[in-house]
Amino acid sequence: MMINKPYHLFLGDVRDDLAAKTSCGVAHWCPDDCIGQYRMVGCGADTGLPDLSMREAAGRGARTLIVGVVNAGGVLAPSWLPHLMEALEAGLDLACGLHARLNDVPELSERAERLGRRLHDVRHPQGKLIVGTGERRSGKRILTVGTDCSIGKMFTSLSIEKEMAARGFKVDFRATGQTGILIAGSGISVDAVVSDFISGATEMLSPAAEDDHWDVVEGQGSLMHPSFAGVSLGLLHGAQPDFLVLCHQPGRAHMRGLPHRKLPSLRDCLDLNLQAARLTQPEARWLGISLNTRMLSEAEARAEMERVANEFNLPCVDPARTGVGALVDQLGGP
Repeated sequence: MMINKPYHLFLGDVRDDLAAKTSCGVAHWCPDDCIGQYRMVGCGADTGLPDLSMREAAGRGARTLIVGVVNAGGVLAPSWLPHLMEALEAGLDLACGLHARLNDVPELSERAERLGRRLHDVRHPQGKLIVGTGERRSGKRILTVGTDCSIGKMFTSLSIEKEMAARGFKVDFRATGQTGILIAGSGISVDAVVSDFISGATEMLSPAAEDDHWDVVEGQGSLMHPSFAGVSLGLLHGAQPDFLVLCHQPGRAHMRGLPHRKLPSLRDCLDLNLQAARLTQPEARWLGISLNTRMLSEAEARAEMERVANEFNLPCVDPARTGVGALVDQLGGP
């Protein structure tokens, strides 16, 4: 799907920034594509963008209202509907990454059709997908993988793409999750793809390209997570990565959602992901390791990055603290 920019960000009536993490992520990574934010009475979140009505945002050039919030069950709250209808009337398309579909709400779908507006259900892939073939494709690719879910794969991928672009590489970020799609304006949410088509969807997402063109493919899940390993394996096979980046959070107590299961070792993750990647890209290798050190002090974070780099003889960074220059250095020049 292709989503028209610029955006107006809907924060609704959520209590804090965590519940508006999609809007906050979009505002952080593509501020030039964001016109403003819309907050209902009682909203406790704030992206720092101007508070604008739907018509004010449309008047300033906004083309799509992003429903950039999360809630229990991923539902569209009834209290939001009048505001979403107002956005359609003001001339805005709607895009939403919740499990609930905009197109399943009769009032919205009927109003959108009458006004000629588009409804984007970002989590739900559109169009016909293919089964992966594993055939080699031209172009170069980097894939982020993780020791666990929600560990920094999107942040790392976007950081690498930004650094590469600044150095003059031909590079694109390929989004595979709802927030990434809203940031990029296109992509496929692979966690909603039927398992047989995950590798094929990834091949479609990162097609053949010029030999000097790079795709940075956003990873999902973890090959070591009992609940989500399937989507991670499909991405590994479909992306055919020339390079992998392992993402990890030191100090995490257990795998997300599984308090009975400890995080795997970095060595096990390095070995298993590389073995899986080499099914479709026999020359796949590691670019480095990206740590999410938000639970550590500055001194602890620096010490942990140095320890990991020395243990595995790979560059180790924290995109938020150090940037990812040490990873991109391994690629040479554009």
